[in-house]
Amino acid sequence: MSDIVKPVEDLTEAEAQAELARLAQEIAEHDRRYHGEDDPIISDAEYDALRLRNAAIEARFPELVRADSPSLKVGVVPSATFSSVAHSVPMLSLDNVFSGEDVMDFVASVRRFLAWPADQELVFTAEPKIDGLSMSLRYENRRLVTAATRGDGTTGENVTANIRTIGEIPQQLPADAPDVIEVRGEVYMRRDDFFALNQRMAETGRVFANPRNSAAGSLRQIDPEVTRSRPLRFFAYAWGETSETLGETQFDVVRRFADWGFTINDGMQRCRSIEEILTHYKAIEAERAALPYDIDGVVYKVDRLDLQARLGFRSRSPRWATAHKFAAEKATTVLTGIDIQVGRTGAMTPVARLEPVTVGGVVVTNATLHNEDYIRGIGNSGQPIREGRDIRVGDTVLIQRAGDVIPQILDVVMEKRPADAVPYVFPERCPDCDSHAVREEGEAVRRCTGGLICSAQAVERLRHFVSRNALDIEGLGEKQIAFFFNSEDPALQIRSPADIFTLKARQEKSLTKLENVDGFGTTSVRKLFAAIDERRKVEFSRFLFALGIRHVGETNAKRLARHFISFSELRRVSEAAIAPKDKGDKGNADWQELNGVSGIGAIVAESVVEFFAEDHNREAVEALLTEVTPLDEKPVGTVETPVSGKTVVFTGSLEKMSRDEAKAMAERLGAKVAGSVSKKTDLVVAGPGAGSKLKLATELGIEVIDEDQWFERVGGA
Repeated sequence: MSDIVKPVEDLTEAEAQAELARLAQEIAEHDRRYHGEDDPIISDAEYDALRLRNAAIEARFPELVRADSPSLKVGVVPSATFSSVAHSVPMLSLDNVFSGEDVMDFVASVRRFLAWPADQELVFTAEPKIDGLSMSLRYENRRLVTAATRGDGTTGENVTANIRTIGEIPQQLPADAPDVIEVRGEVYMRRDDFFALNQRMAETGRVFANPRNSAAGSLRQIDPEVTRSRPLRFFAYAWGETSETLGETQFDVVRRFADWGFTINDGMQRCRSIEEILTHYKAIEAERAALPYDIDGVVYKVDRLDLQARLGFRSRSPRWATAHKFAAEKATTVLTGIDIQVGRTGAMTPVARLEPVTVGGVVVTNATLHNEDYIRGIGNSGQPIREGRDIRVGDTVLIQRAGDVIPQILDVVMEKRPADAVPYVFPERCPDCDSHAVREEGEAVRRCTGGLICSAQAVERLRHFVSRNALDIEGLGEKQIAFFFNSEDPALQIRSPADIFTLKARQEKSLTKLENVDGFGTTSVRKLFAAIDERRKVEFSRFLFALGIRHVGETNAKRLARHFISFSELRRVSEAAIAPKDKGDKGNADWQELNGVSGIGAIVAESVVEFFAEDHNREAVEALLTEVTPLDEKPVGTVETPVSGKTVVFTGSLEKMSRDEAKAMAERLGAKVAGSVSKKTDLVVAGPGAGSKLKLATELGIEVIDEDQWFERVGGA
């Protein structure tokens, strides 16, 4: 549940890929427990640090971003206990920072994106980060009509009846409120109310772990009268859809909420410099224990709403806001064992088993050790870490809940090392299939060579294929995949993705019926086959991600799908592409197109080309395409704009916006942004200093406009 990690800058690409896979799985489980069951097994600080670690690795290795990356997801799928509510404006999460240097980086990134001069004032709001349950309250004609949880950011749980029992939430807004407004904030419980509630709950045999869990559990009651009996409160601090402009700044809009009858946090203030931001952070941190409610940090937001609009959003978070989280604690425990886990790519990851220890109220029992060098006390470049002290079974280790990684092994307590402790010998054979395990030159990870005969790898590949962000086949979970893979009956075997879609036909011809197998039954089998049939037509990006091409995570799959529109076109280009042979070679036109897709680059392009160059991959895809149809990608924009569906290239210096802002604007308007000019380019926006791209566009007869003409064309959006 926890991880011990070497510094991000010391990770090899292989190490990063293995760790991103582990982090995606671990964070998804914590999301499920936290958002879906209100029963977390780690603290918010630990959870945030896992996400920070994931983000740091992705920042260094952007080509490794996975489809199931936590950086692309918000919360979890809403519970089936309540009806669903689609958020008209997504409810996103915040990125986190953990130090003054991180705050300076955040402010610098905002200035850089906006091309905002260092000597020009940039105002932020700073407010306590409430540790509660995010809520969106929709008012129509000034009456409360719907209340929904965050859910997965797109769809939440309808808890309107329960929200109506909270006295601090107005049922009716005053006449100056918009016709439509979604007021967003945090449902929480004061600490004194929490302790009193737990005293009453103790009689039933169940108590809550903390005020946040108590608030979430109270709000998710089937009977609103139970919620009414719980002392819930609400802070308003944000908004979603609105039928009219609310104001010019974050600070002023939140003050309007107070005028409408909402409770707002009096700890929010404007800060005009990094020094003011950090001073306010320290002031809030100092009074944290005296506050009647739990907070876990301070939230910073760009105050001007027009700048927020320009900054826009990443996949799961706004660029204009971040959460500065509070720091961590230390503890010692004993390393009781080291297990080896084999991942989907054959990477053998050592996992430390720890004597259970409570760190900040969270019980820690295991940690990832990454690779054999890390255990030996050797860094990526051969330099010593921990002053060269190795890690042995039986050692007492010092761990820390920190912003970088949670928990992190700071050191080994050498004076407590048992006399019989011996250096750990990393296995040279796979613990799953007994195949030889090799460590390639330049890599820190040892990998099983078993390939398809190694059930650990094959099963993981199939799990990936049916996972939520891939084909998302309900009823094919971890246990079911393992059962079908290990079955010796040909009528029940699933050894490749195509086998999933032939299962029903093989069953119909077999004497062995799945409904008679323990753990299934007639109803579950019918539902399974229906779920499989529902995925015979699937979105292009999901299909591409499901193939498990190295470096093609969900983000890159969507980039490729948006560019090529159809899987057949991507396949044609990939199979025809010829990569450069040397520095002077640019490759053929198909390579240039693939390599020029916005956000892709040579590493991902090479991986895609190599995938389609392999005979067994082409055979597997052919078999799959006889059963599954990848649907053509839909246009990005929902509203038609002058550049919808067009491929745009920006070149030269841009004077009114940064390159990042230009790209974000174009994509928001439904355009595809490419990094190079080709015959498929529709429009080139050229600024001063434009060179080879402008020349090629002119030769190909592609329309070229300047920055002012771009703004004229898109209406100044």
